[in-house]
Formats: sequence, structure tokens, C-alpha cells
Amino acid sequence: MSFLDLLLPILLSTGLVFVASSMIHMVLQLHKADYAAFSNEEQVRAAINAGNPAPGQFILPHCTDPKQAAEPEMMKKFEEGPVAVLYIKPPGQIQLGPFLFKWIAYTAVLSAIAGYVAWAVLPAGASYLEVFRVVGTAAWLGYAWQGPSDSIWKGQPWRITLRAMGDGLVYALVTAASFAWLWPS
Repeated sequence: MSFLDLLLPILLSTGLVFVASSMIHMVLQLHKADYAAFSNEEQVRAAINAGNPAPGQFILPHCTDPKQAAEPEMMKKFEEGPVAVLYIKPPGQIQLGPFLFKWIAYTAVLSAIAGYVAWAVLPAGASYLEVFRVVGTAAWLGYAWQGPSDSIWKGQPWRITLRAMGDGLVYALVTAASFAWLWPS
């Protein structure tokens, strides 16, 4: 069996994951409550703009050395808050097209990797359940298991992480079913 034999399930799973994610995010809008608004948004925007930050990842309070974190001034900043991780994108109108293109590319790569894992350990003609199990596990790892790290280290709320992991499980099941159905015999 050639890895090229998996091109059809890779493409099918990519398309089906795109449809599933569109249903979750745009039709059912399950993540609508994931982002909170500042009650003083205009003042927060003005304060951030006053610093003229380049696009990137920022942390408050910023502490470059563990010894600095033990200094009374820094400890006071942590106690007073806010303690935050902030992502800043370039200014301008949000264009959905580039996000969707990157998402499709990501799902295609993830499907290819999950398919590769199955291709490496399963023979042609493997049973539906064997393929489903291996591809589903690999795909769920790819789609869902960065989230806990973000909750642990960056402070992402666990409710958001768990919802995203549920999405990842849906995407993994769709990917697994695509490969199991079209696995070469």
C-alpha cells in the first residue's frame, strides 16, 4: 500500500472537518461566549494603542528574570493585577478568507499526519474499527491536546479548553470515519 492511496480520505476528512467546524462555530455558535468584553473597552484600547505595540504575544506584568519576580515591586504588580497574556494582531479589517485557507491547510496536514500514523502501523485491508481507532486517536491528539497546556501556562479558562477539546473530538471522529471507510483493501 502506498501513502498516496490515502489521498482520498485525506481530502474527504479535510472537507468534512471544515463543514463540522463551520457548523460548530457559525451555525450553532457554540463558542460565542468564549470571549468577554471589557466594560471600559475604549480606555483599554487607548492604553494599548498608546504603547504602539507591534503584533505579537505580550504578558502583564512583564518579568524577564525569576529573581525579578521576587522583588517587592514586581510582587506588588502581580498582586494588584491584571495578570494577562495578550495577543495583538496587525490593525485592519478582519478578512475571514486567510483564516479559512489556513484552517483548511491545517486540517489537511493533520489528516495526512493521522493517516501516516495509521499507514505506518496498519496493513492494507485493516478492519474499519482498527483504522478508526488509530486515526481517531492521532487526530484527537492533533486537534485537541494543546488546549490543556494553554490553560496551564497561559491562563486560558478551562471551560474554553474543554469546549475546544470537544470540538477536536468531533473533528477526530469525522477524520477517523473518513479513513476507516476509505482505507485501502
